[in-house]
Amino acid sequence: MKISYNWLKQFIKTTWTPEQISELLTDLGLEVEGVVAFQSVKGGLEGIVVGEVLTCVQHPNADRLKLTTVNIGTGAPLQIVCGAPNVAVGQKVPVATIGTTLYTEEGEAWTIKKGKIRGEESHGMICAEDELGLGKSHEGIMVLDAQLQPGTLVAELFEVENDQVFEIGLTPNRADAMSHFGTARDLKAGLLQKNVNLELITPSVSAFHVDSRTLRIDVDVKNKELAPRYCGLTISGVKVEASPNWLQNRLKAIGLTPKNNIVDITNYVLHELGQPLHAFDAAKITGNKIEVKTLAQGTKFTTLDGLERELHQEDLMICNTEGPMCFAGVLGGIHSGVTETTTNIFLESAYFNPVSIRKTAKRHNINTDASFRFERGIDPNITEYALKRAALLIQEIAGGEITSDIVDFYPNKIEDFQVRLTFENAKKLIGEDIPKDIIKSILMSLDIKINNVTETGLGLTVPAYRNDVQREADIIEEILRVYGYNNIKTTEKLNASISNTSRFEDYKLQNIIGNQLASQGFFETLTNSLTSPDYSNLSQQLDEAHHVAMLNPLSHDLSVLRQSVLFSGLENVSHNINRKRDDLKLFEFGKTYHNYNNKKVELKHLSLFVTGNKQNERWNVTSQTSDFFYLKGIVTSVLERLGLTASKTSPFKNDVFSEGIIFSIGKKQVVEFGLVKKSILKHFGISQDVLFADFNWDEVIDLAKHKTIVFKNIPKYPEVKRDFALLLDESVSFEDIDRIANNTEKNLLKNVNLFDVYQGNNLPEGKKSYAVSFTFQDEHKTLTDKQIDKIMNKLQDNFAKEVGAELR
Repeated sequence: MKISYNWLKQFIKTTWTPEQISELLTDLGLEVEGVVAFQSVKGGLEGIVVGEVLTCVQHPNADRLKLTTVNIGTGAPLQIVCGAPNVAVGQKVPVATIGTTLYTEEGEAWTIKKGKIRGEESHGMICAEDELGLGKSHEGIMVLDAQLQPGTLVAELFEVENDQVFEIGLTPNRADAMSHFGTARDLKAGLLQKNVNLELITPSVSAFHVDSRTLRIDVDVKNKELAPRYCGLTISGVKVEASPNWLQNRLKAIGLTPKNNIVDITNYVLHELGQPLHAFDAAKITGNKIEVKTLAQGTKFTTLDGLERELHQEDLMICNTEGPMCFAGVLGGIHSGVTETTTNIFLESAYFNPVSIRKTAKRHNINTDASFRFERGIDPNITEYALKRAALLIQEIAGGEITSDIVDFYPNKIEDFQVRLTFENAKKLIGEDIPKDIIKSILMSLDIKINNVTETGLGLTVPAYRNDVQREADIIEEILRVYGYNNIKTTEKLNASISNTSRFEDYKLQNIIGNQLASQGFFETLTNSLTSPDYSNLSQQLDEAHHVAMLNPLSHDLSVLRQSVLFSGLENVSHNINRKRDDLKLFEFGKTYHNYNNKKVELKHLSLFVTGNKQNERWNVTSQTSDFFYLKGIVTSVLERLGLTASKTSPFKNDVFSEGIIFSIGKKQVVEFGLVKKSILKHFGISQDVLFADFNWDEVIDLAKHKTIVFKNIPKYPEVKRDFALLLDESVSFEDIDRIANNTEKNLLKNVNLFDVYQGNNLPEGKKSYAVSFTFQDEHKTLTDKQIDKIMNKLQDNFAKEVGAELR
């Protein structure tokens, strides 16, 4: 939200600087994210002076140029080459002196320099109005009042306005502050706490009166729940034209483009008071009747942006007797707005149901200044006042007469909120005992009425425009933000409680694994749980019938909750690869969501994504691509860190993995991982291999909680390591060797390790060589060569019997 410093001072006559106000507004909860300078004419006309044309002759070397001398009040006249057809002796003209910076219509800067044009020196520039930013005409130079003195600053003639504009990051609950008046109201309360008591000035509407009753337009509100209050009146004989400079400057300062005086006034009042208004061309209201109602599903309606839209049956519309003219509180129609030929208008000021406006705006993907305010809840009791304010401005600027009484449909007044505040609760939540007199002063400065006072608390009435203040806690928050968070003393006493929680709490184990993965070079990610339903077409494991759909989705691509963590992760991988981040190791703790027979189920997962090289390129490190076995090692390390070991390993392939393995513990599948199919990667524009692991985190946590931890002494006696080079059939796996070895020697064998594999020359066809090491240890004594030799001979015999192994 943008707030003009000059505009703000129309409500509160403060001498505080923009920097001081910025700091105070931030302390009040209206966080100022920046302050931007604004000039009604870019550059402020600095360096532009009034000059008098003394001579004007034909340029000797150019038919379309004139050679002039100009007096700018500094002594010797300047020689200036001018190409304008209307330059003449005796004229008073704006002159840009050497060193002056001018700006194009697009905002690009260029500087006036001394130079030669077709052989003749030129010491400045006689300007047209578009070159100064004072208009759009370029037909000739700008001719000024003949009574002006040469050397007069042009900036003084055109009242260039300099302003400072606050960029406020407004939180959604602060609908009351979405205007200059609302911001000034908060500023007044804040200044009062600084012992600066200023009056809050509101525009007077006492001059409002009905001139005649010659144009009556009836109003029929058919849905009072969606339109609790609706006001309107007619103004006849208006002249639609450009707005005066002061009004255009106010709108330009806050980033709005002026349209015409009628539309500009409705925008001005919206940003002044926070009340959206809409002006209809009265000639286009057939039957002289406004109907506020919903229409049939699928009704066609073309909005101001030229798009034809299909109405929803719950969209509230402003209609004439023939059809819709406007989305209530959102956007007008293309055929009913004010144009240059409009002479009579119907001016609307209303309070619409916030939920209805929010749904309509999101349903049709429309976001306007009006809908932004209506959907958050405006002041229902300012409706008529804002209407009168706008009507008087229209009469002042566009002329015309008020030709009808105000129609005010307000069958059920929206009541203020009744809240009880206890001083003890205020002290408890704030952490400090604020004096009661200060609390009362703060509440009154916020227009919160004190109905009764007791020793223990206050009975309060909160105005309806503060729809975010309906509980005692909200009142306390209001007191604290105006009193000042910085004024709450920091205690030297620190209170802490020791909680008796299990070491197997989900968040604790999650932190352990997260830290481990981070130490292995992984980065944690957080992806959106909302996703596209089209991803279910990429895998037969996903079923559209199991989608958990959003009731009011932002878009098709964010319309369901994900059934798999794979696709949101691949979106992330694709995003990084497209930005030259090819080497990725990512992990995420996230949930999937499923609808099984109308029962909603959430499952938690740990997902890993690995692609590209294992580590960054360096001069002393050979690049190694992350492969299946690297991911297997990471998966195994995660389980081992939690004290778990896979009891069953099952290779598999499906429509997601081209190669994969499932680790199971008992009857529970805890993780599946492998290489993602290229057909799926192609859908995300990924051309390099991606490895993916999906842990069933709920199962992992459950198993970790029931895992028995066994402690034992560190052995005093040394290990013994022996090797075998085994010649094996290609079909024999290391898992077979490991199983046979552990079955052969269950007591002394501590580890079996495969440290080399060879296939190729000098080996029989269909054979391979495994170099395997065996580690032995006795916890009670030192092993002898005789014991080890006996075990190794036994291992050799069993390898030969079961898998046909030979020693090389």
